[in-house]
Parts: sequence; structure tokens; C-alpha cells
Amino acid sequence: MQTSATELGVVSVMAKVCAIFGGSRGIGKAVAQLLAWKGYRLAIIARNLEVAQTTVTHLGAGHMALSCDIAMEQDVQNTLEEVEKNLGHVNYLVNAAGVNRDGLLLRTTSEDMVSQINTNLLGTMLTCKAAVRHMLQQQGGAIVNIGFVHTEMTAHLKEDQLKKTIPLGRFGEPDEVAQAVVFLLESPYITGHILVVDGGLQLLI
Repeated sequence: MQTSATELGVVSVMAKVCAIFGGSRGIGKAVAQLLAWKGYRLAIIARNLEVAQTTVTHLGAGHMALSCDIAMEQDVQNTLEEVEKNLGHVNYLVNAAGVNRDGLLLRTTSEDMVSQINTNLLGTMLTCKAAVRHMLQQQGGAIVNIGFVHTEMTAHLKEDQLKKTIPLGRFGEPDEVAQAVVFLLESPYITGHILVVDGGLQLLI
């Protein structure tokens, strides 16, 4: 784990602290921009510390950047401990980290399969496990796990064909998903809920 901070200053006891895994680009970055505007203190966490720091620089003072391999449990635990040490108790967790190895099964290597499972499944489970441990000590918190929308990670897909399957005729954009994420984070009586943000795709199922 590596870390970089930007004018963290004195930690406020009442600060809203959110750890965003995959917060350096795409949906995670859009969520970070909206939460920063709303006054949250953010930890932008990504594999690439330099990219995470660039995002933090544009968010302004009071946030920090860290690198973390979310498939490594100890790395995840160390990362959240670093966040708490610098920003305060982690009230919120957003999982936006993910990899995409789209293709025919017969052409997909076992390495690609393992990479997707380690990041998209195991990584999400490990970050939730570590965050819940911290949140139980505070007797509260909120976690949002994010799925598939239009980002750099999906830009290579055959969009025209996929768009035809979506009633609204387009992919969701990161800032649209960010609004849904913030809604869930700030809705204390919503729990265990799956909010579908898919342009009406579920209507066809």
C-alpha cells in the first residue's frame, strides 16, 4: 500500500469520511466529485497511486490518495486503517473498482478469469468485510457496490449492438450513477437494497 495526501489538516470529529475503491476514474471519480462538492472527506483508492493523486488534486484540499490491491486482504485492511488515521472513522464505502475481460469463453484465458474474480468478486467482498469491521465499532455506516455502466473500461465493447437492448437507447453515464450512489449513502432507512440504474433494461427481462 502507498499513500499520498493533499492538505489533510485537522480531522473533524463529525466529518463524513468515504473510502472509494476505484475512485480515480469512471464511476468512482464521478462519485468522488459529487461527494467532495457535498463536503465529504474522501480517500481515493486505486492500483495506480499517481492516477489517484491526480484525481485528489482536482478535488481540492482535505482528501487523500492511496494505492491498494483489493484482492489482498491485508492490503485492504492496512488501507482502511490508513484512512482512519488520516481522515477519521470511515462512515461510507463505495466499491467502484473492477476489471473487464469481455470476450468469448473459449478465447478467455484462465488468467483473465482469475483476474476478474479476484477484483470484481473477491476484492469487493474483502473491502466490505474490512469496512464492516470498522463500521460496527461506530454502530453505523453505508456501503454501495457498483455494477456496469459506460466508462473507459467498457469503451471497447460493441456499443451500437448493446444500446439496442436498452429502452433508453444509451448507456448510463458515470455522473448519473453517482447521483444514485449518493442517494443510497445518504438514505439511512434503506438497507440490503439493489437499486437498478440501467435505462429500463430490467423491464425487458
